[in-house]
Amino acid sequence: MIAKNILLKRKALFIINPISGGKKKDGVPKLIDKQFDGEATIVFTHGVSHASEVAAEAIDKYDIIVAVGGDGTVNEIASALVGSNAVLGILPFGSGNGLSRFLGIPMNIEKAIANLNTGNIAVIDSAQANGKAFFNMAGMGFDAHISEAFSHGKKRGFITYVKTSLQEVIKYKSQTYNIEIDDAVYNRKAFMLSFANSSQYGNNAHVSPQASVQDGLLDVCVIKPFPLYRFPEMCIRMFTKTANKSSFVEIIRGKHIIVKRDNPAPMHLDGEPEIAGKEIEINIVPCSLKVIVGKDF
Repeated sequence: MIAKNILLKRKALFIINPISGGKKKDGVPKLIDKQFDGEATIVFTHGVSHASEVAAEAIDKYDIIVAVGGDGTVNEIASALVGSNAVLGILPFGSGNGLSRFLGIPMNIEKAIANLNTGNIAVIDSAQANGKAFFNMAGMGFDAHISEAFSHGKKRGFITYVKTSLQEVIKYKSQTYNIEIDDAVYNRKAFMLSFANSSQYGNNAHVSPQASVQDGLLDVCVIKPFPLYRFPEMCIRMFTKTANKSSFVEIIRGKHIIVKRDNPAPMHLDGEPEIAGKEIEINIVPCSLKVIVGKDF
């Protein structure tokens, strides 16, 4: 459900991550001054967690708190806003921009700024993994492995991500998981597990085409081991929104998930990797974040 044009004062704080997506943002303040219909304050972040700290302090002072960056920046800022009356805005500047694309936010920055002026607000679900919030996608297995490898590279961007994936897929070994979803238990060997709030990772690669950020559920996507020669097919399916039709993909919806595995390993939350333990508890948090969405959402 979308409530239109309820932001009357339009006092906004723009929190800019200067390094997200490997893209320069020196010209962004001028674009904001030109395109944004309201009073704007701009802050550049200078380290991990700074965006979250700034957002938390701004909740009661601004109508809109805008994340200028990728899914990781969005995660930092949105994590501070969950459960509050603050409204999240997004200017997509990441490598994939998965949540922004799903919400119909324009990828062109001038158009994205203009979109903030519409005041089209949707209330969406968030989720938690071992108490840490995510909004678009979490995962373990191959995609978490790639996120970890990608995080150590000097270059960002989609091309670098593709190169890293091609280098790592040859040697990656699938793992066995015990998955409990709303009290039903599944034992699966998986190339990767994705926990989808929205349908896509980013760059329009859809792992769960029918996922919704407003249904109170997470889509648990089990990508089963597949022959290496079918890797291109799996990629094509994601970009054509047909991953759910593959015999190597199983999707189970639920609200409360517990995953057990043999060893600690990387997990990603909205593309940002961390080492997680043998057991991970994941929950949906329905109707917990207000965000300005695009006209086609």
